[in-house]
Amino acid sequence: MSISHLFRKSALGRRTTHLAVVVFPDEGSAFQAYRLLHYHGISPENLAIVGQGYSSPERVGLMTPLRIVVYKALMYGAVSSVVGAVLGAASIMIWKLQHELALILPTCALLSGLAGIVLGALFGLFGEGTTASVYRHHLRQGRYLLMMEGSENLVRWGQEVLGCYSAPSPH
Repeated sequence: MSISHLFRKSALGRRTTHLAVVVFPDEGSAFQAYRLLHYHGISPENLAIVGQGYSSPERVGLMTPLRIVVYKALMYGAVSSVVGAVLGAASIMIWKLQHELALILPTCALLSGLAGIVLGALFGLFGEGTTASVYRHHLRQGRYLLMMEGSENLVRWGQEVLGCYSAPSPH
């Protein structure tokens, strides 16, 4: 599962990375999976265990749901404000509305900005914010996250390795 948008962005100029997160019920199974991936050629630079006694969510850049909602709202609001101002300017040019210039541009920018903020907050809340909340819930329950970050092939290989060695649980 690729959720790299929940984490801090990579430095400019770096290749796009992919991320997979696997939840483990205890420290021992998370560490076994870590060692298994390392044995199969995945560098420790591409792996992180998150949980009690290992990396914290903040250290690996796992954003809080509220931070994701605010970030999305601000980004959507800023972009939609610019789009609204451009559309307002275009309408002025098309319909030659010179006497209403002082009202049309700010009104279009403000209304589209507010709509963008609402949409961004909703997308952040019901999209990425929910996913981040689920991972943080697992951590609060004492579980561990094993994170793999790297190229698409590396992450896919790691998922295959873990899939080959996982056994279905008896019910």
